[in-house]
Parts: sequence; structure tokens; C-alpha cells
Amino acid sequence: MVSVSLPPTVTTERLTLDLFTAEEAALMLAGGRDPRWHPDYPRPDDRDAASMARGADPWGPRHITRTFDGLVFGSIGFYGPPTPSSDDVEEVEIGYGLVSDARGRGVATEAVRALLALTDAVGVRVRASVSPENSASLRVLAKCGFTELRGGNEDGELVMARPLRAPA
Repeated sequence: MVSVSLPPTVTTERLTLDLFTAEEAALMLAGGRDPRWHPDYPRPDDRDAASMARGADPWGPRHITRTFDGLVFGSIGFYGPPTPSSDDVEEVEIGYGLVSDARGRGVATEAVRALLALTDAVGVRVRASVSPENSASLRVLAKCGFTELRGGNEDGELVMARPLRAPA
């Protein structure tokens, strides 16, 4: 098990990726609203992510926030801490999503790449599960280097992995 921690906040050129707080997760699950949130956030998938929030666990869900105005419009994160895969490489699954009017601007790719830089630095491989019909997410994964197709899961999603890269 990887004992290295990821930072609670990750910043890119246009985005801030902050871990959900316990209070935010509770608010999302209760159907509440925060004035910093886009009118369409949280989506059902964001609420699912909130159900996986475990305090300040660095391998948990994060808000995707525009840096210039502080608007939260999506979520990204891992489905728990890394665990050894069949080849004994530590591995974690990533998930992400945006409100509909934020799509098509490279935001998901930017957010995924930011977290991949961190997982590379700590020697953790990343996988993702995606519906075969979700062409936008398939493009994001391709741009981010997910080249290993592992077949499907019980939900009919494709399971893809990104080969572990040495830190730059």
C-alpha cells in the first residue's frame, strides 16, 4: 500500500482541484447548494463521489474549480487508495465529470493530467472505466495516455489503464 500522500489542493493553469470537505460532501448528499457551485452542480455522479469522501483522504474526490472566478463545475478523484494490481504495481481508479456547459474545452484533460503527474511521482498506475458510448471521455483518456485496454467490467464499461511513467 502506498503511504505517500497527495496534496489536498492541486492547481493547474486554469483549475483548482480541492478535496471535498466532510461538510461539502454532506451538503451534496443532502441535496444542498453552495453559492460557489454551478447551477447544475452537483450532478448525480458528483453526489456518488461525495458518498466516497473519507475526511481528508488525498485519494478521495475533488471539486474542479475555475481559478479565475472560483466556480465549481465538476468533480474528479480516485475511488480509494492505491492497491497492488495483479503485477504487484500499485494502482488506483480515477473518475471525473463536468456539468454539460463546461465540456469540450479541454478541462477534463487538464484535470486528469494534473492528477496523473502526481500519481507518476509516487509510482502509482491509474486505470479508468468508461462507457463505450462516451466518446468524449474516451478522447480524454486517449489524450492522457490510457493505452492499455483491459476488457470490460460488470457494468459493461471499458476498463483502460495508463502505463506507469517515470516522473519528469
